[in-house]
Amino acid sequence: MNTGKYVFSQLLDFVNKYEFDKCVKRHFGDYRVHDLNCWNQFLQLFFGQLASLNSLQNICLCLKAHKRKLYHLGIKQNVSVSTLSRANEKRDWHIFAEFGDFLINLVRPLYAGSSVPNLNLDNELFALDSTTISCSINLCTWAKGKYSRGAVKMHTLLDLRGSIPSFILITDGKYHDGNALDVINFIADAIYIMDKAYVDFLALYRINNAGAYFVTRAKSSMKYEIIEQNYNLDETTGLRADKIVVLKVAKSKILYPEKLRLVEFYDEENDALLVFLTNNFEVFPLEIANLYKNRWQIEVFFKWIKQNLTIKKLWGHSENAVKIHLWTAICTYLIVAYVKHSLKSNLSIYEITQILGVSIFDKTPIRELLTQDVQFNQIVENLQYDLFVNNP
Repeated sequence: MNTGKYVFSQLLDFVNKYEFDKCVKRHFGDYRVHDLNCWNQFLQLFFGQLASLNSLQNICLCLKAHKRKLYHLGIKQNVSVSTLSRANEKRDWHIFAEFGDFLINLVRPLYAGSSVPNLNLDNELFALDSTTISCSINLCTWAKGKYSRGAVKMHTLLDLRGSIPSFILITDGKYHDGNALDVINFIADAIYIMDKAYVDFLALYRINNAGAYFVTRAKSSMKYEIIEQNYNLDETTGLRADKIVVLKVAKSKILYPEKLRLVEFYDEENDALLVFLTNNFEVFPLEIANLYKNRWQIEVFFKWIKQNLTIKKLWGHSENAVKIHLWTAICTYLIVAYVKHSLKSNLSIYEITQILGVSIFDKTPIRELLTQDVQFNQIVENLQYDLFVNNP
């Protein structure tokens, strides 16, 4: 008989309960709590994310069906839907957000050496964007979106080295994307890549004053004066212009009084001329185009979490419950990324998530589950080496 630990329990070995408890204590999360403390609340929501369960009712149903295994899973007890729902309504969402920040600071450095396609830069590279999650305005009255509809926005600053989020802000749907720039602490020498929605010259100048760089799309209505132009461009690469400019409109010039750089690039595939705006005068013009091209990694990230984590159907209706739900999803992604790096698995985060989702109640050692391809490749390499040595 296999007396090993369940895969879910093995996963918890990678989760720092001590740091989570510190977050709980800071916000008095377990004050006068008897039935379901914050740790077990997190574990049940974490279980729901891994198992792709689309409601609290399904989480409670599955845990109740396996109640004899809960102790060995690491979960203290199963609770009713109303108990779990009340916990999501009343426990401070900052507990889960701060634990998510701890995981971000833990995981991001592990992927700092990852390469970015078509770029050979040492700078930290970030893509900024938001994704919208539709909801019922009648149930989520706080989450007002466009056209009298309900919507929740998750603003994300994604580290392009490893696709690890470094900043998350959850708001209602009417919160303008550009306002997220006001709450981000910019890192010197880092490059921030964003689309036209973030062209706010006051915020862009704050990035410049922080010693950081930005790359964005210029609005067609922007008025400027050309100071200098580079005519030595290889148009076969798609480059059409590389200019140093200053803003002409008085108000814009007050908000951003320094020089800017405009790089024009022809996208042959989409038959479109793209005009990029940046404060980086050091990198080659083609690298500016490649930097913006890598912004699509954040679109892939949003698509991935919507398809592989449970966020499209919310587990609660209050602002507190929604933020706990979304932060738990982000924590799940970060824990899987941490497991991938710790086990040196060559499987993608998507593949690992799929394997873990169907192996929660399995007792196979997690290293064996997630590194089979590595072991197989090693065996093949050894066989090839033996054949080569023995049969010169």
